[in-house]
Amino acid sequence: MNGLIALVDCNNFYASCERVFRPWLHGLPVAVLSNNDGCVIARSQEAKDLGIAMGTPMHHLPREAFDRGLVLCSSNYELYGDMSARVMATLREFTPHLEPYSIDESWLGFEGFDRVTLPAHCQEMQRIVYKWTGIPVSVGVAPTRTLAKLANRHAKQHTATRGVLVIDSADSPDTLALLERTPVGEVWGIGGRVTTRLYEMDIHTALDLARANPKWIRRRFSVVVERTVRELTGIRCIHMNDDQDSKKMIMTSRSFGRMTADRREVEEAVRAHAARGAEKLRRQHSLACALRVTVRTNRHMLHLPQDHDSITLALPFPTDNTFEIVRTAQKALHRLWKDRGIRYQKCGVQLMDLIEVTGQQLDAFQPPQPAVERDKSDRLMSVLDQLNAQYGRGTVTVGVQRPDAAWQLRSNHRSKRWSTRWEELPTVRLQ
Repeated sequence: MNGLIALVDCNNFYASCERVFRPWLHGLPVAVLSNNDGCVIARSQEAKDLGIAMGTPMHHLPREAFDRGLVLCSSNYELYGDMSARVMATLREFTPHLEPYSIDESWLGFEGFDRVTLPAHCQEMQRIVYKWTGIPVSVGVAPTRTLAKLANRHAKQHTATRGVLVIDSADSPDTLALLERTPVGEVWGIGGRVTTRLYEMDIHTALDLARANPKWIRRRFSVVVERTVRELTGIRCIHMNDDQDSKKMIMTSRSFGRMTADRREVEEAVRAHAARGAEKLRRQHSLACALRVTVRTNRHMLHLPQDHDSITLALPFPTDNTFEIVRTAQKALHRLWKDRGIRYQKCGVQLMDLIEVTGQQLDAFQPPQPAVERDKSDRLMSVLDQLNAQYGRGTVTVGVQRPDAAWQLRSNHRSKRWSTRWEELPTVRLQ
């Protein structure tokens, strides 16, 4: 793809999502908590200004922050995922070349666009995204992805850019000045260990790295760092595709809201994780040949009995059928379970030996699944996925999933799922 590349990044995405349907949160410091309300994983700018750091445990948040209006929100991933899809759909109105990079970032290709009018085009895109979704975004445009990352970072940090920065050339005076004032550790793809070694070589800024000999850098580091050097000089080396490679294994796991020794509750969790993994399998058009179930206690509570065990079982045949995967996962848990009153903190289901649906190799010593059964399974799973997609995840489940079970997430500060649940739609009161 020729032409310039843009990186569109949603500003303080989780906090911004919380504000879309609760506009009174604008101007207040907002902190979003991790699973089970453990620690801070996202902050509004106002929360950052209070000195709240990423990863701060909830019980370590200073009382002064609450005195200044700090609002806590439990993770609401259903809302965040839907808002991300809305942002992506809006961005597609401005270019046919879109590559999702993460839940809050996307690469956009502007092949064939007039470079003179591109800044205005990006400003309009930024305005429409906010108007249609309520999510503020920053836009960085450049000849390469590494420079686009740098441009986006600068656009987000400096109000004079109004959230959009276009780098038209890698060797313009403005670009060289930007590289010179950017610490090398802030360059996309340069990690902490590499930064330390670069400092030892007297490479302190992005401009120093751009002027280094690429082959010399490759000999001392890797081809990845060499590509970064070339990208800083305007040579495109990093390519990404619309279709991501299928995962080689799928792990579904989560800590419980509270510890439990109740076998029925752990069985519920295993069923839920197995069903979720099967859904992911079908999404990437893969089949699993085996699975592993893991159970774990809280390793920090040494005064309690400890157990960290797992077992791997082969599936009867390569499958993406939820019921078959859940049945095998329950067999694995039955073998793992110890009736000694052990209180478990976490469990997980890992789907292994994944193969493509269209590339399945048959075992000469094992009869294949009959075509009629496979067709019936495909149709049943398709209906299951459609119902959960249309009416919300968890509409149709395998077995009972009690909302008050110990394995369910602790989310005492979760907002409503306004955009995906009928029963949680926002209401307007007329005076």
